[in-house]
Amino acid sequence: MLEFIKRELNEFKEFAMRGNVIDMAVGIIIGAAFGKIVDSMVKDVIMPPLGWLMGRVDFTNMYITLPNYEGEIIKYPSLEAAQSAGAVTINYGVFINALISFILVAFAVFLLIKFINKLQAKIKKDKDVAEETTMKVCPKCFSEIDIRATRCPHCTSELQ
Repeated sequence: MLEFIKRELNEFKEFAMRGNVIDMAVGIIIGAAFGKIVDSMVKDVIMPPLGWLMGRVDFTNMYITLPNYEGEIIKYPSLEAAQSAGAVTINYGVFINALISFILVAFAVFLLIKFINKLQAKIKKDKDVAEETTMKVCPKCFSEIDIRATRCPHCTSELQ
């Protein structure tokens, strides 16, 4: 039994220490932190002026109170007050905040991917240019040879 546990722990250790698992974990941690930053930006930076421009609307306090079991709809001054009273609410303002947050995250990821694709295209282009300049064609047999060669390895003619 002890041998089985040791073998399983070693196998788990090998799995957990693979590069792609660690990279994925780092990506998830950074993604979660990025999500918190965007969430704060939406709640604390974007939504207050947007609500002010729309007539002092606070999106977090936009909700619908459903009738209680007696069929009464009670008005509450805020979502927090309604929830602390135990009222059932549909919090569409919170949903609007989440939707705007998602759109901003998606746009930021789009810009990041676009930047990475441009960078990769530039690296590939530079690599292709570097490969082109390292080869030349033999004027006698038309074989592709290293640019530093002084004799063709295919037809053995001397090169200038």
